[in-house]
Amino acid sequence: MKLYFSIILAILALSACKQDTSEADINYAYIGGEIINPTTNYVVLLKSEATIDTIMLDGRNRFLYKINDLKKGLYSFSHGYEFQMILLEPKDSVLFRLNTLEFDESLVFTGKGAKKNNYLINGFLENEVEEKYIFKLCQLTPSIYQKRIDSLKAVKVKNLKAFKKKYETSPLFEKIAQVNIDFSYYSSKEVYPFVHYGKNKRAILKSLPKDFYDYRKDIDYNSNFSSNYHKYNKFLRYSFSNMALREHNLHSNSKHFNRNSLCYNLDRLKLIDSLLTNVAIKNDLLYELAINYISKNENIENNNTILKSYLSKSESKKGKKKMISFTKSLNRLKNGSKLPNVKLVDYNNVEFDISTIIDAPSVISFWSHTYHEHFKDSHKQIKELKNKYPEVAFITINVDNYGLEKSRKSLKINRFIFENEYVLKDSKEAKKTLAIHPITKTIIVDKNSRIVNNNTNVFSVKFENQLLGLINN
Repeated sequence: MKLYFSIILAILALSACKQDTSEADINYAYIGGEIINPTTNYVVLLKSEATIDTIMLDGRNRFLYKINDLKKGLYSFSHGYEFQMILLEPKDSVLFRLNTLEFDESLVFTGKGAKKNNYLINGFLENEVEEKYIFKLCQLTPSIYQKRIDSLKAVKVKNLKAFKKKYETSPLFEKIAQVNIDFSYYSSKEVYPFVHYGKNKRAILKSLPKDFYDYRKDIDYNSNFSSNYHKYNKFLRYSFSNMALREHNLHSNSKHFNRNSLCYNLDRLKLIDSLLTNVAIKNDLLYELAINYISKNENIENNNTILKSYLSKSESKKGKKKMISFTKSLNRLKNGSKLPNVKLVDYNNVEFDISTIIDAPSVISFWSHTYHEHFKDSHKQIKELKNKYPEVAFITINVDNYGLEKSRKSLKINRFIFENEYVLKDSKEAKKTLAIHPITKTIIVDKNSRIVNNNTNVFSVKFENQLLGLINN
């Protein structure tokens, strides 16, 4: 593999030399690489969610592609359900290698333009680890918490300065790197009241230093540039949730905050509608927060109220259609109703109706290759639960549209047994019918396929009590 990349890089370098003299004013970049354990035979290249091209892999699962008339900035490439960003600037020749079983963790760039992309992907992975640490820090007092997150930011700023000193960097890269640092820091501040163990959120907000959210006055909530970044979009979710909390406290008499309350969630949608003028950003945020509320709520009337609010504010025809369909499906899955029938396929390639395999109190959970950590963690959790609750059948279903072999390979590599493991025969329709969102969704049914809980989670602190209730009925 190293020899292959070395040869390609040499060819690209010679090509670049020729183009420097004869086509100096033309913007172009190369992107290529190798996919290990591919799930499809192609890679999709995108810019701002618009597809540039679908690039076929060769017989060795490799590809090389030239982008002419390059518009410098962040691009993304997808393979299967996985996406990752890549920064491309004129005359870059970026090659990557990744293993789909550990998509982000295995991703390594080489070639001209690789240093900046390795810096960005490493920052992405470090942020994932840091987020778990931040949640622990949120139990500290506000003043100590601020000192800790200030220190974390200072380290990142220092590392960026060292990188810029060691390597030649562009203004665009520096701007992107700084956006990631800033919005990671801002997100840490916005999340504090929610993660803090105190239930009286009004008191927590009052305890914060007066300048704790001073940076908000400099934020452009409608920035097209920032909207391309994961950290910025996460910041928006936290920030509008936090600002809505203040608005909610003005007319709520409840001492203890309930993030699932109808009133609070309506306040949040209203605030987004009033402050965001960038249609794309507003539509995405409205959709995400509305569907998250509906997916976790069992009150049909409240779901319909949130749906009505969302439909009145969103300008996305596609989003509206999906939200209406999801809400109708979820409302049909009310507790006490019969589980709708979907077709499953087991790992012997035998087809079943889901109703025919339920003859005992059952737990139905789902997994996807897109959420690899959840796949591993949920299977380990279910294995423990099987031993503790032998009276309960645990049915696990892959929701992807890859076919049996991809799922079989993932289960085998991780040494998970095939018993009570299935894939959806018609993934698209079945996911609509069962309203599978988020992927952590778990359905509990009795021996007669009657729904006992239409959306729980095997990691919930309440889950084992729910199982005991299921067994004792």
